[in-house]
Amino acid sequence: MNRHDPALAAAEPRLFAEGATIGYDNRVISSDLSVSIPDRSFTVIVGANACGKSTLLRALSRLLKPKTGRVVLDGQEISNFPAKEVARRLGLLPQTSIAPDGITVADLIARGRYPHQKLLKQWSKEDEAAVITAMEATKVTELSHRLVDELSGGQRQRVWVAMVLAQETPLLLLDEPTTFLDITHQIELLELMGDLNRRNGQTIVAVLHDLNHACRYATHIIAMRDGQVIAEGAPRDIVTAELVEKVFGLPCIIIDDPIAGTPLVIPRGSVPRAD
Repeated sequence: MNRHDPALAAAEPRLFAEGATIGYDNRVISSDLSVSIPDRSFTVIVGANACGKSTLLRALSRLLKPKTGRVVLDGQEISNFPAKEVARRLGLLPQTSIAPDGITVADLIARGRYPHQKLLKQWSKEDEAAVITAMEATKVTELSHRLVDELSGGQRQRVWVAMVLAQETPLLLLDEPTTFLDITHQIELLELMGDLNRRNGQTIVAVLHDLNHACRYATHIIAMRDGQVIAEGAPRDIVTAELVEKVFGLPCIIIDDPIAGTPLVIPRGSVPRAD
């Protein structure tokens, strides 16, 4: 596709990578990688450990500049935007985040409003409302006066998610957002992301390890292996036993999820017999 054709400009997604070679120092993770994030989708990137999922997300969020090729946000190379402008358009939850010592939950979440604040107007009713809404959505309101350092790993993860939600961006990029969360909070978070996508039209991009969660909640899946995209599309269209074995090396069967009707991966293997 010639993305420079003016006739195609209107059809360009808000966020895509084109011919990107990305990596760290002299180590290349992905070469000549092109991938588009469908607008208003809940896109989940899946793949085995060290396949390049988080590296791709870092490049899409401007944390990692491609060695060759480009990442485009809203029609411009993302590296051309000032950092604050990117933060108005795109919210990012990285894989690891470190809170300043002695900061409270409310103060950390409020930092998500920084991109929207102006020099002469540092705080507004809109800022306050965004923080309150984000805390309620992630169920951390009762923790607002606690120090972040005192929280459990799962509580801290929900606070970081709340900070990203308070940013109120049309695109959200989340690197392993269910890390440290118990199963109940994992489902609550994925339900929240799905609701934001359906109700607000926000484009969500998440790296997840649980393929069944990806199949149930994603509208679009990008499957990676060895730094390259092996398949992408709607879960029902691409998730097969052959794909799972190719991407993860896992023999399995695929059945319909009895609740959602989406693909459900059942690993083959030795199952202990009940006495």
